[in-house]
Amino acid sequence: MRERILITGGAGFIGSHLADELLKAGYRVRVLDNLSAQVHGEGGLAPAYLSSEVELLQGDVRDPATMQQALGGVSAVFHFAAMVGVGQSMYEIAKYTDVNNLGTATLLQSLIEHPVEKLIVASSMSLYGEGLYRNRHNALVPGTERTLAQLKARDWEVRDETGDVLVPIPTPESKSPTLASIYALSKFDQERMCLLMGRAYGIPTVALRFFNVYGTRQSLSNPYTGVMAIFASRLMNNKPPMIFEDGLQQRDFVSVHDVAQACSLALEKESAAGHVFNVGSGNHYTIRELGERIADVMGKSHINPEVTEKYRIGDIRHCFADIGLSQRVLGYAPRVELENGLKELVEWLEGQTAVDHVDKARAELTARGLAV
Repeated sequence: MRERILITGGAGFIGSHLADELLKAGYRVRVLDNLSAQVHGEGGLAPAYLSSEVELLQGDVRDPATMQQALGGVSAVFHFAAMVGVGQSMYEIAKYTDVNNLGTATLLQSLIEHPVEKLIVASSMSLYGEGLYRNRHNALVPGTERTLAQLKARDWEVRDETGDVLVPIPTPESKSPTLASIYALSKFDQERMCLLMGRAYGIPTVALRFFNVYGTRQSLSNPYTGVMAIFASRLMNNKPPMIFEDGLQQRDFVSVHDVAQACSLALEKESAAGHVFNVGSGNHYTIRELGERIADVMGKSHINPEVTEKYRIGDIRHCFADIGLSQRVLGYAPRVELENGLKELVEWLEGQTAVDHVDKARAELTARGLAV
């Protein structure tokens, strides 16, 4: 009989793509998901894109009875269930901590009684805070958090103690975390809790630090989802993508198909156990360039991004992935170029609708002094 794999949060964007990948590889897939209205809309219905071969269990990861039911007959777990969004986490503190931290604790408590052969947890590049940099002497230095005074002066770049601008370089897993938001803190906790308990109870555990994931099935009406989906939602409503700071901050955008590949490799490779891996494309782009490129592919190049020259508390300047460790240990090799990934996304968008909540989300942050 084929092995059964559990994906918590598996009805979502990344989890559903992973489910497809696992089904193709011959696994049986069970998904535990609460079908959150913020992600899936009102009504609590399973998304149409979720394969009919998936066994869907609707429930909350924080409920011990539900978790024990979900783990029955399971050989491995992908733990993806989490509240996602840096900005929202800074004012929905209790909710993010409850879902992300307590949800993970409930899973781990249940795994003591229902041990599995492997646990893979979705972590995040957000826990790095600022990425890695070089100074003018070519020495490696971690990026430091920009001061409020600096941000208020619209001085966006990361500087050293002498005031010189630092040059961003790919960030490896060895870079120490700098936790700049409640979301980042909760993802760090999820990662550490899983690795710690996996080691204590002999469960091979892997943490995957996802960078900026994009692709089909991403929630277009959730203003706290990935930047690519937010930009697409604005453009679908003939509104300009809104960009904080000057738009020259750099990120790594990775296709959801490549993320699913990395997840499958983490499951299959015994040598992955106990490690943390970056999952990115190995490339980097400015946010302004991204806004322009997606507008062009959507045929809306006449809608220029709105560069606000404002900042959000918890945002960082530059961070993009060094994927060398993932390549060496997992055999990970990104396959989807940004241009092709954008074309696939835009083709999918033609059959979608997007309710633009970005202005409302921005107003929430501004009212609390988190966007200035």
